[in-house]
Amino acid sequence: MYHTGEFIVYGSSGVCRVLAVGSPEAAQGSRPRTYYTLQPVYSSETIYAPVDSRVAMRPVLTKAEAQQLIRCFPSIPEEHIVEVKNVQTLSRYYQDSFHANSCRDLVRLLKTIHSRNSAARKNGRRPGKVEGRYQKRAEELLYGELSISLGIPLEEVPQYIRQVLKDEPPSVP
Repeated sequence: MYHTGEFIVYGSSGVCRVLAVGSPEAAQGSRPRTYYTLQPVYSSETIYAPVDSRVAMRPVLTKAEAQQLIRCFPSIPEEHIVEVKNVQTLSRYYQDSFHANSCRDLVRLLKTIHSRNSAARKNGRRPGKVEGRYQKRAEELLYGELSISLGIPLEEVPQYIRQVLKDEPPSVP
């Protein structure tokens, strides 16, 4: 069970602070159930999530875990997607990467999208809109968690990653 004040990653909402644990006032009188009251760090909504929810929840990476993950970026393989023309199939594949609720899967997704975009440009085509949408969301989730873990502002995360990868030899996971 998570405690008030902790940061967790909640499904596709990204990093949230646990504001409270208990029964929200709106739920009084209904079947007793314990909820987390969550405040996403990068949006203004409030989420009431049952403690026993099926939505993936996990603690944010520690600073050491975040630094190790970044050093492993070069060794995380991209997925070699056969030329998928069907937008729905491609979207489903990309969505599956989010369901794992794993930073490593987000890195793999970003590398895959980068590779597909590079191949498109090489063939004289523009990168796909589907890739752009999923790239943006994957970056928001990954950079948001790394920002909290490393204690740096969100906008500094990409530069931090580039600097670490430039200065250090890659690590093997």
